[in-house]
Amino acid sequence: MSRRLNVGIIGAGRIGKVHAEAIAFSIPEAALVAIADVQAEAARAVAERCRIPRVAATADEILRDSSIDAVLICSPTDTHADLVVEAARFGKHIFCEKPIALSLDQIDRALDAVDKAQVKLQVGFNRRFDPNFMRVRVAIASGEIGTPHLLHIISRDPGPPPISYVRSSGGMFLDMAIHDFDMARFLIDDEVTQVYAAAGVRVDPEIGRAGDVDTAVTVLHFANGVFGTIDNCRKASYGYDQRAEVLGSAGAIATENVFPNRAVISTAEAVRRDLPLNFFMERYAESFRNELHAFVDAVVGDKPVPVTGADARASVVIALAAQKSHEERRPVRLEEISQVIAATGL
Repeated sequence: MSRRLNVGIIGAGRIGKVHAEAIAFSIPEAALVAIADVQAEAARAVAERCRIPRVAATADEILRDSSIDAVLICSPTDTHADLVVEAARFGKHIFCEKPIALSLDQIDRALDAVDKAQVKLQVGFNRRFDPNFMRVRVAIASGEIGTPHLLHIISRDPGPPPISYVRSSGGMFLDMAIHDFDMARFLIDDEVTQVYAAAGVRVDPEIGRAGDVDTAVTVLHFANGVFGTIDNCRKASYGYDQRAEVLGSAGAIATENVFPNRAVISTAEAVRRDLPLNFFMERYAESFRNELHAFVDAVVGDKPVPVTGADARASVVIALAAQKSHEERRPVRLEEISQVIAATGL
């Protein structure tokens, strides 16, 4: 494809705006030609900010536009699978925010449509494109720290989301921790075979009344023998806490939080620094740009996408196993989730 990639955006909320700005201001190989959102005013605001020439009345209008090569699906989770199916039917290459769906039957339906249409699908696990985590992956892949033995991921939000969001999110494992399940697979480059999760409500009783948890520790067993631990919490009073460490046979590598500056204040009372960047919009700004660069490059250059539908499915399987483990208070092998799907015919 010699010309610029024509892109349409479905969804003008928080993440839709982030992706629109990345395309508009950082990726000259692509051009935004249309945006749609059920909230027309939100779509108009993003269009004005990013100089998008057309605000479409519906997502279907974008999908039917033969001049559009690719779509970014940034709408609510419960719309993702249907939009992926329809985008594939119209021959569009697809970037879809995570997760594709909260159930494996819906994910498989979407992936089947993508496969039949022979279009590209990349799923928005942006943390893979963060320079800090990419450095950890390089250290493991190159053998720099030897054979990996232990993985520890810390992922804590500065504060819980609104209860209305909690009720529709699919739960902490499918909403928040799913990024960390994907990161674990990415860093270790192997499949998880068993999960044990302990979780509870430590932050806000309303989250428990909504049927969810807000604090969890998950232990992962990998096929290659690596043990992983992930700790999640909906509230860290000091800000957005995003760290990872891998211990190997020849050394270890660890990432720290990202701060707005590198200044250290020293007084007679204490040595301190400012708090880390406060949430994902600031902390992962570079990774959001990098993942879209990778998607556009894959489409324009006809290359494989770096985060596939199969990757997205694998993380949902881990999340479902973690949820089952928490509910039944026992380790769960991932094959149990597949057996349930086969038995129910989903």
